[in-house]
Amino acid sequence: MAGLGRTKIALPSQFASTFCFPRKFAICLPSSGSKGVVFFGDSPYVFLPNVNAAQSLTYTPFIFNRSSSVPMFAKRQFLSEYYIGVKSIKIDQKVVPNINKILLPADKEGFGGTTISTLYPYTILKTSIFKAVTKVFIKASAAWNITRVAGVAPFEVCFSKDNIGSTRLGPAVPTIELVLVNNVGWPIFGANSMVPVKDDVLCLGVLDGGEFLEKSIMMGTYQLENNLLQFDLDSSRLGFSSLLFGRKTSCANFNFTSATAE
Repeated sequence: MAGLGRTKIALPSQFASTFCFPRKFAICLPSSGSKGVVFFGDSPYVFLPNVNAAQSLTYTPFIFNRSSSVPMFAKRQFLSEYYIGVKSIKIDQKVVPNINKILLPADKEGFGGTTISTLYPYTILKTSIFKAVTKVFIKASAAWNITRVAGVAPFEVCFSKDNIGSTRLGPAVPTIELVLVNNVGWPIFGANSMVPVKDDVLCLGVLDGGEFLEKSIMMGTYQLENNLLQFDLDSSRLGFSSLLFGRKTSCANFNFTSATAE
């Protein structure tokens, strides 16, 4: 395990100090069974066939969780994590209603907000957000003539593959989009939203974390796969490429013969 948090003892800060490059790193997590890559320092990030994924990055600021009324050990945890600001969620380009917007930013006690996490395989949502998102996703999927079937643990919302087409961006299902505080969108296409659990069943890869979940949204690794993520600690911002399949490459296609690998 490698510590990649925001603290000065984590690898990004240690490497930057030792080798005199910016406090910046990027990760590209592959699909299961493939090898991804972690970059320390700056771009370019060149993937086969000659794709510089840095050109696809969209940026959003990190949000500081400045909780003031929690114990010091909890405050250290909050300060080491990566929070981004989500102000709404869209499905099929329509804003999901009935999400309590008070839950989206972290409160004065440090609870709530949205974190990027590689500790969890799937995105975890606070119960009220989970119910709002899945209700709209189910309705939008029905409009696409996609048939819902019984859930398959740990997933609650599953569908028959019969009427789900295949695209370059994964299964043809409604797109989920996180609308961020600087008015940019992070689209989550079928390859990152739908998990194959049986030969004929796909499930929406989000989990109900309960109403007492510490964060409101915890983005897990499945939703991050084949997305290049650049963590710029000096500028306090996250760069995200969205799904690299759209540029006909993936995280498994890093070009180890390029200048980036030298």
